[in-house]
Amino acid sequence: MAQILALVEARLRTALGEPDARAAVTFLGTDRIEVLRFIDGDIVRYATLGMSAQPMSDPTAALADPVKGPRAELVLSVRGGLADTDQVLRKLAVLAASPQVEGLIVAPGASLDVGEPLWPGAPFTSVLVAEGGGLVEDLELEEPLEPVRFLPLLPMTHNEAAWKRVRGAQELQERWLAQGTDLRDPLRVSAALD
Repeated sequence: MAQILALVEARLRTALGEPDARAAVTFLGTDRIEVLRFIDGDIVRYATLGMSAQPMSDPTAALADPVKGPRAELVLSVRGGLADTDQVLRKLAVLAASPQVEGLIVAPGASLDVGEPLWPGAPFTSVLVAEGGGLVEDLELEEPLEPVRFLPLLPMTHNEAAWKRVRGAQELQERWLAQGTDLRDPLRVSAALD
């Protein structure tokens, strides 16, 4: 586990630079989750470290496989200086612990909801999990371990989350793209939805 996390942190540093801050959270019955903060100009990126220590397992399986299963870390990018986005650290740790706590498999297209604003004044309580591989490349591990995927999180307003449940993640992303929605704006309003 420690070896995997060392490789994950090295991959994050290669892709995003040196973290300027880190916080650790431990939930009862789970492994420690860290959240690293990287600053790139006016963009602040938060990346989890610890979610990939254990593979995610099918919640219907009688026993969790300690080796096989998808592994991931979460990455959130926002514009700095517009809101107190550092308050998202604990919420990201909650999301990263959800595979251990709730038996979830976090994959692209999924919605994750923390039930309260991601940071003070945020119009978002949930995120859409996007496809990985763009900002931080997947980290290949030795067989039979599956690669670690670095999955971007896209904050959703209540209306967008409801629309996504009906129309799907692909249509929501297409709507954002068509409207030129700045998904990094920590205070943005909901996209226009029909």
